[in-house]
Amino acid sequence: MGRLTGGDPSLLRRINSAVVLHALRGAELPTLSDLTRITGLSRPTVEGVVEGLFEAGLVVEAVPDEGEARRQGRPARRFRFRAEAGHLLGIEIGPHRVSALMAGLDGRIIGAGQRQVSESAAADDRLDQVRAMIADLLRRTGVARSSLRAVGVGSPGIVEADGTVRLGTALPGWTGLPLGERLRRSFRCPVLVENDANTAAVAEHWKGAATESDDIVFVLAGLSPGAGSLIGGRLHRGYGGAAGEIGALHLLGREVTPEHLLSTTDTPLDPLDEPAVAAVFTKARQGDSGAQEAVERFIQRLVHDVAALVLALDPEIVVVGGWAAGLDGVLDPLRNELARYCLRPPRVALSLLGEAAVATGALRLALDHVEEQLFAVEGTVTARR
Repeated sequence: MGRLTGGDPSLLRRINSAVVLHALRGAELPTLSDLTRITGLSRPTVEGVVEGLFEAGLVVEAVPDEGEARRQGRPARRFRFRAEAGHLLGIEIGPHRVSALMAGLDGRIIGAGQRQVSESAAADDRLDQVRAMIADLLRRTGVARSSLRAVGVGSPGIVEADGTVRLGTALPGWTGLPLGERLRRSFRCPVLVENDANTAAVAEHWKGAATESDDIVFVLAGLSPGAGSLIGGRLHRGYGGAAGEIGALHLLGREVTPEHLLSTTDTPLDPLDEPAVAAVFTKARQGDSGAQEAVERFIQRLVHDVAALVLALDPEIVVVGGWAAGLDGVLDPLRNELARYCLRPPRVALSLLGEAAVATGALRLALDHVEEQLFAVEGTVTARR
C-alpha cells in the first residue's frame, strides 16, 4: 500500500484526496453523489480520487443490498473505506508492565495485550516481553505482521527524534538505549517512539478528557511526575524533547527529594514501589498522622510542579493521570491550589483513559504517521519538525 499516486502528487490532488478520504471514513457507504455533496468537489474530481483510493487498496465497492436492488433496479454504486487494509500498534513500555493496542486504519481498536514486568528487569528482558506480547496479540487477532503500517511506542524518559532514550531513570539500562532502532528490527514498518506523558496528552486530546481543548497539559502523576502538553492543538516537545520534565524541579533546591516525599520513616521510598506508596495513602485515610503529613507533602509538591507549567503555558485544562490519579484527595487540592497560584486557573480533570492512556496515545502516533504519509496536506498533531 503506497501513496495515492506515483511520484509526488500535486498539492491540489493531496487536498482533494484528504477531503474525499475523510468523507469516506465518516459516511455510511456513500455514493459518488453523496461524496460530491459532502465534499463540495466536482463529480469528475471525486471519481478520480476514488479511483486512486481503489488503486491504493483503501476503498472497495460495497455489495448492494438485495432488497434495495429489487426496489430500485440498478442501485447507485456505494463505497467503503477499507480499514482492514492495514493495521496499527500502540505500545506502552512501563516499569511494571508492557501493554499494546491494535487498530485498523480507522483507529478502531480490535485487540489488546498486556504483560507484567518486574521494575528491576534489564532492558533486554523488557524488550523480550514486548516482542512476546506483540507476537501473542498478532496470533489472537489473526493479523499478519506484514499488515502493520506503523507502530507507536510510549516510553519513560527524554526521547530523541530517532527513538533513542537520551535520559531514562525510571527503567534499568534505559538511558542511551536506541529503543526505536531495537524495535524496528521486529517490524517491517516505521516505529515512532515518544515520551509516555506526551503520548498520554495526545490520547486525552483524541479520546479522553480534553477532546474539546487544544491547549492542554497532561500530568503523569507520581512521586517524580512528568507532563505532556499540546499548544494550539500540537504536541509540544521542546527543542530536545525534554519539555514537561517537572519532576526535576526539586533540583532547584525545593523541599525534599521525591524519594522522601511519602516516606514515614528515615528510609526513602522507591518511586517505582507502587504498593508501598499506596500503603501510605491507605494509612493516611485511616487517620495515621505521619502518613497524613507525607500525603500533604506529596500533594503540595505536585501542585507546585503543575503550577509552574500552568504559569508558563496557560492551558485551558489540566488532565491528571498516572497511578496517583487513582488515589483519593488529589484533584480537589490541586484545583484549590492552582486557583491560588495561577493568574488564570485552568480546569482540572481526571484522565478518562486511565491505564490505557499511554498505549492509546502511541496508537494515535501510528495513525498520524500513516495519515500524513498517505494523504495529509499539513503536519499532524504529533508530527516532528
